[in-house]
Amino acid sequence: MRPRPRVLTAAAFALTMAVGFVPAADARQSAGGEVRQPTRGAATSASGYEKSAPPDTDGTPASYANGTSSSYADVLDLQGVPASADPGEFNPLNVFADRGAWHAYALPSASEPSTYGGFTGPLHIAQEYPWWLSKSFSRIRLTEAGKALDLAARGTPRLTSLPGLLRQTYRLDGLRLTLELRFATDRTALVRARIQNTGRAPRTLAADWTGTLLRPEAPPQRDAPALTATPRGVAVGFARVREKWDYLTDGTERFEVTHRAPVRTTVTGDTYRSELAAPLSLAPGAARTLDWAESYTFTPAERAREAASVRRVLARPAATAASGDARWRGYVAGVTRGVPADRRRLAVKSLETLVTNWRSAAGRIRHDAISPSLSYKWFAGGVWAWDTWKQAVGTARFAPRLAQSQIRAMFDHQIRPTSVTRPQDAGMIPDAVFYNDPSDGGGNWNERNSKPPLAAWAVWEVYRHSGDRAFLREMYPKLAAYQAWWYRNRDHGRDGLAEYGATVDPANDSTEQRRLAAAWESGMDNAPRFDAALGTSVVANHDASGTVTGYSLIQESVDLNAYLAADQGHLASIAGELKVTAGERRWRGRAAATHRAVRTRMYDPKDGWFHDTALDSGEPLTARGRGIEGAIPLWTGTATPAQAAAVRDRLTDPNEFATPVPFPTVARSSPYFAPQRYWRGPVWLDQAYFAQAGLRRYGYGAQARALTDRLLTTAHGLSSRSPVMENYDPLTGAPLNSPNFSWSAAVLLPMLSRR
Repeated sequence: MRPRPRVLTAAAFALTMAVGFVPAADARQSAGGEVRQPTRGAATSASGYEKSAPPDTDGTPASYANGTSSSYADVLDLQGVPASADPGEFNPLNVFADRGAWHAYALPSASEPSTYGGFTGPLHIAQEYPWWLSKSFSRIRLTEAGKALDLAARGTPRLTSLPGLLRQTYRLDGLRLTLELRFATDRTALVRARIQNTGRAPRTLAADWTGTLLRPEAPPQRDAPALTATPRGVAVGFARVREKWDYLTDGTERFEVTHRAPVRTTVTGDTYRSELAAPLSLAPGAARTLDWAESYTFTPAERAREAASVRRVLARPAATAASGDARWRGYVAGVTRGVPADRRRLAVKSLETLVTNWRSAAGRIRHDAISPSLSYKWFAGGVWAWDTWKQAVGTARFAPRLAQSQIRAMFDHQIRPTSVTRPQDAGMIPDAVFYNDPSDGGGNWNERNSKPPLAAWAVWEVYRHSGDRAFLREMYPKLAAYQAWWYRNRDHGRDGLAEYGATVDPANDSTEQRRLAAAWESGMDNAPRFDAALGTSVVANHDASGTVTGYSLIQESVDLNAYLAADQGHLASIAGELKVTAGERRWRGRAAATHRAVRTRMYDPKDGWFHDTALDSGEPLTARGRGIEGAIPLWTGTATPAQAAAVRDRLTDPNEFATPVPFPTVARSSPYFAPQRYWRGPVWLDQAYFAQAGLRRYGYGAQARALTDRLLTTAHGLSSRSPVMENYDPLTGAPLNSPNFSWSAAVLLPMLSRR
């Protein structure tokens, strides 16, 4: 599935608190749905400090729509400190990002007082790969009469994550220090340090910040970062490094800390110190807030643009914070609407997963999109087609404009008829796009295959939540071109049933590589039905002139054709909304024909299951066992009632698909069942979603609810503070593969609300 060769200032007026969107002053912000709210006045002193209003009684932002913010505290365990710059293939620390930023943070570890006073990180993405820049780049220290105040003197601080922010609270002798981190823009985090005098005597304090680089161990990336003092803080510049599989920079990237109040900075090797230029004088009960911005940009143009944004943010930090809190209240309301109270924390965890994996436009990614996981090296800096369709469906529930944007991010690279390198693939959507394409030395970009066609479903679901007909008009011809590509390049027998396959591409230079690309195109890379040992191979497809246009597997796949039928139905609905009467009629006819072909030619009545069929004979390939793809015709409404009843019997059988964690990708009875081997048994939540939704569609709601509840209860960590995983062991519920996985989080949202 994933080859590795493999600020805004707040307006002075309130806007309706809908999850819809308002135009942002900076176009790069718009996908996130900025919601501006009026803010309480916060006086600013001439020295650049902010006189803070008293905190809320519980120390948290205002209540969210379905419970207080504290109801959603720490839905993920975000505490920890990295041991080295390299997070490893799977980053063991969960992190927080927002607004599509390419850098992220965590809370310090309660057991490591040496990291108190700062947020862990940042974790930054070197175009495609995540690296830790520091254990804690900006640690604040308070001193009084030349003596540093011990942040651990009164015990462990309160370290909390809330929707949209990280918070630390320290109780000192007669003082309270609160640190909060939010993202102000797609390139900048805003950090606020509030110091309150809780004693009876006036206090005079000095403040400074320190941080030390974590260098990668191996050259040339080891020598890439370098510290530099700036008039308002400190910056890290990066040398040009083009390590295709580890570290990619152009020498123009920059991480920069900008303080609101005047500071003096000194740099010694890999360590810096920024001192507040003027002392803080606090009367009893008084409080002051120190604000600074932490920005990560890729290009000089971004840096110049972001400098203006940072000035606006630091001019009104309280308004920026309030605006962000309002936006997150809308997000939380969107994902918890209709969700039972005992499942709302899981909905918010899914929300936080998707937002942290949100990447704003950068490099070859031209629109905001959502990566599969910032926690996995190979997933952090790119976006995939199949993931995007499912992620958009989940994202539409809280940020329809962001859902639209991520669909555009894939269609930006739809192959045009004027393509110089692959005109035969006009209409195709590449499998994956990254910050770099091959011309820039990127190795992860993939055009050797596409992905299952669920784009029209995604567009229609986004429209259901947004009501934006302009988006339908924009996407309709592009979706039609994508459908046409499947039948032109992947229907070898011209019989109306398509096959997964491979493109004419330098990487597809052998039969085995073409088979591998075709398996990737299915999204179910190593599923038994694609095993070469079981006879799976490929044949060439040709145009009218005899030119090879691509390759097809020698089997017609049931999920592919059910997806095509569903998307044809969604295209008919789109055409209907756009008053394209002839188009609606044509797509309805196409959908009916495809549904009919699947249910009459791909169902085996003796087996009670839908199967791929042999390209030559049309016979169901039952010897490869039953796979979860056979349940897709229920989700798409393809099956007859009798067929659906037979499939229901298999889905509810403990010896088939009703395993302790239900809906494995291969039936438990299959000789190829392997509970921890990617697509040979683990439970993938997208397929579980399709299966339980299919049961509901055919009237088996009680069975669907029972199996879904069991899945949510027994899949490890879903009901605790552990991350949402890529997949799960169907027998034990053990977490498998990538943590903080976006499409799992996305499909959980409709599963939880059942709407």
